[in-house]
Amino acid sequence: MRDTQDLFPTRLERKLGMFERIDPVIHCNDKQRTSGPLSKDELDEFDEKGFLSFESFFDQEEMQAFIQELREYEEDEDLKLSEGTILEPGKQEIRSIFGIHQISDRFSRLTRDPRLLTMVQQILGSDVYIHQSRINYKPGFKGKGFDWHSDFETWHSEDGMPRMRSLSCSIILTENGEFNGPLMLIPGSHKYFIPCVGRTPEDNYKESLKSQSIGVPDTASLKQLMLKNDIEAPKGASGSLVMFECNTLHGSNMNMTCWPRSNLFFVYNSVDNTLHSPYCGNKPRPDFLAARKDWSPLKPKKR
Repeated sequence: MRDTQDLFPTRLERKLGMFERIDPVIHCNDKQRTSGPLSKDELDEFDEKGFLSFESFFDQEEMQAFIQELREYEEDEDLKLSEGTILEPGKQEIRSIFGIHQISDRFSRLTRDPRLLTMVQQILGSDVYIHQSRINYKPGFKGKGFDWHSDFETWHSEDGMPRMRSLSCSIILTENGEFNGPLMLIPGSHKYFIPCVGRTPEDNYKESLKSQSIGVPDTASLKQLMLKNDIEAPKGASGSLVMFECNTLHGSNMNMTCWPRSNLFFVYNSVDNTLHSPYCGNKPRPDFLAARKDWSPLKPKKR
């Protein structure tokens, strides 16, 4: 089932102007605000900008095992044939590996690391589960970019996520610098929902994960938000962390350098915000893109 009323209409035949969000950004109560790991200033910054960044959140030494596993995946020909592995258009280089927490015990444990999980629970004000996980690769010289988009627009339309009560944790695996295509975000853009134009084709994910054309905000709305709020691109060494709200507009350029850029993404969703049927009217996307089989709350895992 799904909500009787679609509060975030999108994928329309005609352009509908952007409108202010109706959901809170910080969902925790007053007690959780003062008892969680994030300070009042950090919560206020997330509320205002739609993201937080932490340089060297994890030790580089701690990340070495993850980086080694990352390199092994690059050479795994069987993994490249998996439906959850997306290759660069027309090439054999990996663009994304989805469902990484279901492939790797090491990455699965990381989703439950209390250093991450307690911050997520504080912001979302509830227990959470993994809606989606992935590694985004950008090999040197060949890694393509990702168009500007709101994750929530896709998750709402194509997965049936009813409300804005989820967030992403992006963990830098290989250094993100100024020139190798770091994640870019528009501060404050999460405060507005931008409906997109165009019906969603069946099995749209098969093309959109390689090159997105449906669910891309119009340039006039993007320009308005960029001129008002600018763009930020948090950078850092392996182990740095960016947490961003599900409706924060983000994207990245292609990698024109010799230095590869690989980031890990864990998408946490509130257990009070589980999926309905897709609002675009299509069949649900595969489970590696949008978890439907297991919404059990994550429990902290001791390191």
